[in-house]
Amino acid sequence: MTNPRNALISRHSNCHAKGGRGRFDLGSCIGKGYLPTMTASSPRDRQPPRHAPQAGAPGFLWILVGIMTAIEVILSLSQSGVFGSESLRWPAFVFGAFWQPVFSGATSPAYPGQTVLMFITYAFLHGGFMHLALNSVILLSLGKLISMQIGAAKTLLVLFLAAVGGAACFGFLSSGAGPMIGASGAAFGLIGLWQAAEYRMRRQSGMAVQPVLMAILALVAANIALFAFLSGGLAWQAHLGGWIVGWLSGHSFARR
Repeated sequence: MTNPRNALISRHSNCHAKGGRGRFDLGSCIGKGYLPTMTASSPRDRQPPRHAPQAGAPGFLWILVGIMTAIEVILSLSQSGVFGSESLRWPAFVFGAFWQPVFSGATSPAYPGQTVLMFITYAFLHGGFMHLALNSVILLSLGKLISMQIGAAKTLLVLFLAAVGGAACFGFLSSGAGPMIGASGAAFGLIGLWQAAEYRMRRQSGMAVQPVLMAILALVAANIALFAFLSGGLAWQAHLGGWIVGWLSGHSFARR
């Protein structure tokens, strides 16, 4: 009678020799029945289930859009006379919009700290629901894709810096005395970041970068057309500033 232990040792030696000196050919042993195959019979051996891709935009983007929407609802209702004797829209613009004369020092701020706070507060104000909807679509759709790549914290940082950069660019390049409002500076920051990532990917892969350059030119053309259509009522300077911040972010801390 053959000793089972000796038979197992003999088979182990054959497997070892099959793989060469110093190597153990596990595949050939399993194929010949020398070793048992492993099955996920216990919870510890089972692979964790893969999570499905996120269906909608992350919560922090919905919170931002929700705040902007709540503000616009209040301003629109007050403007329609639903509550209050006077519209709250103009007072909100006075205290929350970005004012180039305040930035340049030609006009005194309405309250202490406005010179600094207006670099952010203007982004939460809009001229109506259509203005709000356009910016919200970009923030939710493009913001979702970007946050999946770089995370929520960096996405929020890009939005913050793009809003500040858009306001700064408007302050330096515009000579208008009216208020500047809207989250388009932050939205264009996401566009700039996305195009920067696409540009870097194409350069690293040896692909042509002309599609990215053409998309940038199309963005410029769209701004020119909107500026003419709105009779100069488009803050293209804020778009430019936000886009530059997004582009630089995509080549530095917010790389994918």
